[in-house]
Amino acid sequence: MKKIMSGLKFYFRNGETWTIDRENIGDLWIKQVTTSYGRIDEGELQEIHPCQSFKIEITREADQVKSNDINLGGLETGMFDRVARRQDIERMEILYRDLAERDSIYFPYEASDTDEHVNAYQSSFVSDNDKLYLVIDPETTAEEVYPDASSN
Repeated sequence: MKKIMSGLKFYFRNGETWTIDRENIGDLWIKQVTTSYGRIDEGELQEIHPCQSFKIEITREADQVKSNDINLGGLETGMFDRVARRQDIERMEILYRDLAERDSIYFPYEASDTDEHVNAYQSSFVSDNDKLYLVIDPETTAEEVYPDASSN
């Protein structure tokens, strides 16, 4: 059976999640996904899939919170504002139509605060055309990757 992506589910450091349907995703690029094995938070050894870089364009319709997500800040201000205020996306799952299987992708993460809840590699902005541009990359920012969308 062919895997057809139906959406993405982002996981934040504090346990919140954000699910985005496929039709609300514009530009999407996941660079160099590899397979590794590791122990996360003293859990069992597991297969993990880190990526080197990630970029995405998300339409305003995805700013809504789904009831099966655990969004504390997103309920009050919307997910675009939540992502812009708190740079703490740790990983995502690729969701597939007609399959329970999910692929989990870990993003580059370097804590830039003492609580380890701010990722120095994550940047984002909301454009004048009301889309969220998000980049998680050790070498570049959202404004550099999407200069035509950035008003800065």
